[in-house]
Amino acid sequence: MAGASQEALYASIDLELSWSEDQLPQAQRTKHVHGLHPYLGKFVPQLVEVFLGRYFRAGDCVYDPFAGCGTTLVEANAFGADAVGCDISAFNCLLARVKTVRYSLGELELGLRGALEDARRSGRSRRGATAWLRRWYAPQALGELLAYRRAVVGLPPPYDDVGRIVVSRAARSARLTTHFDLDFPREPVTRPYACWKHKRECRPVEEAWKFLERYTTDTVQRLRALAAVRSTRSVTVVHRDARTVQLPRVSGVITSPPYPGLIDYHEQHRYAYELLRLPDRRQLEIGAAAEGRTRAALTRYVSAMSEVFSNTAGQLERGSAVVIVVNDSHDLYPSILERSGLRLEERITRHVNRRTGRRAGEFFEDVLVCRVG
Repeated sequence: MAGASQEALYASIDLELSWSEDQLPQAQRTKHVHGLHPYLGKFVPQLVEVFLGRYFRAGDCVYDPFAGCGTTLVEANAFGADAVGCDISAFNCLLARVKTVRYSLGELELGLRGALEDARRSGRSRRGATAWLRRWYAPQALGELLAYRRAVVGLPPPYDDVGRIVVSRAARSARLTTHFDLDFPREPVTRPYACWKHKRECRPVEEAWKFLERYTTDTVQRLRALAAVRSTRSVTVVHRDARTVQLPRVSGVITSPPYPGLIDYHEQHRYAYELLRLPDRRQLEIGAAAEGRTRAALTRYVSAMSEVFSNTAGQLERGSAVVIVVNDSHDLYPSILERSGLRLEERITRHVNRRTGRRAGEFFEDVLVCRVG
């Protein structure tokens, strides 16, 4: 019976949306700018490619009300569609903009190399560092990060934003934490430790310079790779609340909303908020981990998501496609869709592999293909 049930389950899975590690290795999942900065909770770009081909045409305008790190926006542009992304997180908007802006790549590389050299020559003052930064970084590492931050501020837009992403990525790697716990560090680590990743004793990171150099080179390479496939279509990133944002004319939606009680999106990039002095609007996050999954929290989630999709549907033409990738383990989306004026056309099951690291494993999620009206 168990074997038959498993066979029936896999028969219902859309294999075009489910891949093994051999079929879709990490290098493809993080192609060009999709690997520009680590980000928890993103969906793989190949999913968006499939959705664009099934439900949209070149020249359409695709909207993502939870733009996150910009996966939908990047893929929509490469597909030949305009794209609009909205997010409440200032860091998410910064990252999505950096991935999608058009650059003079020669000037960008010269500017970033110049910023590295300026930072190398400057002092390693920690003046102005917040208490949080002083707690999470060794003195040398913090001084190097701040020196680079001061250097990139002098770059002209939009190159200065690229420098901010480089320093953010370096800051993530240079924290006083174990090598195997960059995603969810709880307390600074200041002494040698048994390293699960390297199978030996390791020491906390005390410098940031090697990361600044490495990520400067990697960032330029990734932006060059995207330049080879991107189109001339427009990309707009809006730092707003998706419950109330006013949109330009858009054709439909591809999005992966936050799951209830899973990730604190502002806290995930706390180092960037502290280092870059970004405005923190975490109180407006929907489904933050800090909210938990109590009955009251799930009720608030349904209400907030209904507002987002109701606001979105009200600005779309009748019949427009709205593709939502969710792990609806609490069966919340039937109510959300009904409240939002969205009609469920198809519910597709997708098999997900967590392929590497301590979060390795597998689960199933749904793709809700909806229509407005």
